[in-house]
Amino acid sequence: MRRTIAGCLALVATLFTTPLPAQGDATRQLEREIFVELIEINTSDSAGHTNEAAEAMARRLRDAGFPRADVQVLHPVARQGMLVARYRGTGAARPILLMAHLDVVDARREDWSLDPYRFNEVDGYYYGRGTNDNKAGAAMLVANFVRLRREGFTPARDLIIVLTSDEETEQHSIAWILDEHRDLVDAEFALNTDGGGGELKDGRPLTFMVQAAEKVYLSFRLEVRNAGGHSSVPVPDNAIYRLTHALGRIEAHRFPVHLTEVSRAFFARAAAVQEPKMAAAMTALAEREDPAAAEMLSAAVPYYNSVMRTTCVATQLFAGHAENALPQLAQATANCRIVPGESPKAVQATLEQVVGDTAVRFTPFKDPRPSPPSPLTREIMGPVEALAGEMWPGAVVIPDQSTGATDGLYTRNAGIPTYGVAAVFDEIGDVRAHGRDERIGVEAYHKASEYWYRLIRVLASPSAQP
Repeated sequence: MRRTIAGCLALVATLFTTPLPAQGDATRQLEREIFVELIEINTSDSAGHTNEAAEAMARRLRDAGFPRADVQVLHPVARQGMLVARYRGTGAARPILLMAHLDVVDARREDWSLDPYRFNEVDGYYYGRGTNDNKAGAAMLVANFVRLRREGFTPARDLIIVLTSDEETEQHSIAWILDEHRDLVDAEFALNTDGGGGELKDGRPLTFMVQAAEKVYLSFRLEVRNAGGHSSVPVPDNAIYRLTHALGRIEAHRFPVHLTEVSRAFFARAAAVQEPKMAAAMTALAEREDPAAAEMLSAAVPYYNSVMRTTCVATQLFAGHAENALPQLAQATANCRIVPGESPKAVQATLEQVVGDTAVRFTPFKDPRPSPPSPLTREIMGPVEALAGEMWPGAVVIPDQSTGATDGLYTRNAGIPTYGVAAVFDEIGDVRAHGRDERIGVEAYHKASEYWYRLIRVLASPSAQP
């Protein structure tokens, strides 16, 4: 089945000829209650409790009438719990997988203005660890399952929620369920609340990002060892100096521009919302990989630099064993984000050549996991764009090649095309995921939930099927 853009717009219009149930006060209250419950369960890696969060969401769904057999809390490892829930349809088409994660990055109370593990609403924002990454997504999916169930909606295909337990660390849970219980999550495609998102400029919607690819995550340990000695008798061969010289060479190196289908589309479409000089540079880069345009964009916005090329950056250091001894060991971590299609071994070889010192030993932390980009088909992108245009007029829909890592890496590698459509809009320069005083706009959260409700209904509606 293929649809034109006009056909997708017509489909959305047809489906909404009869007005959908409004997102009334009861719906907003439900979305808020579930969000509060999730935020106030500390699911950081140090605390654990993903099992508690998964059980809490399972209770919500069972209380809404979902059969116990269709709501399962699974344990990829003993201290973790993940949720898989199925909303059964007529079987007219293959299922859709809906993704989020329950775990969060650790946060220290002394770093925050508010308790990170308490839900707070202040000046139009919801605060708490996970409000942006990614408990908003988990809460929206669960709330919409409950809402659709209450409305008596019968989808033409099964809808499957998976809430994973360790996306921020090992990503073992998504790999485990795909390997051990593929039947529970097998789908035609996946929609991920943990990718994409919207940008606001002075409160005005600017872009609506759809994550269709992500860079390859790979870290190297750089290590220098020597005999050391007494610090009162310095010698030329100092492990710390050799390592810092190596890191300086890596800092100075820039990998060449390498645009993929997704990153090329990113720059081509992003040009529509830029001031003339930036727009011209983006167009020149997208059309012919113009070196001057690449230089300008790289210098202007760090994210643009990361989208267009492989990057490697020093992130950790360790050296020495005593203040009065020459170092016998110096170590550093260099984290690379590799453009899809490039060879991780070639990246390592390039770094070793750039460093030019055989005393610096490179060791990958673990095997890299490249993933293929998800095809930008009209069957998916048409409804995504049409609904985004309806809810955020003027926002340009842009395919995104994420510089970060998500569970979508594993679903793509499992043959399930995956699209990040978080639909959460943040002001440019004020994204606080993983950081201090993480927050999400109150209206941004509830509007994103409404977007997911409408998108699910469109993609799972009987009239949307061939």
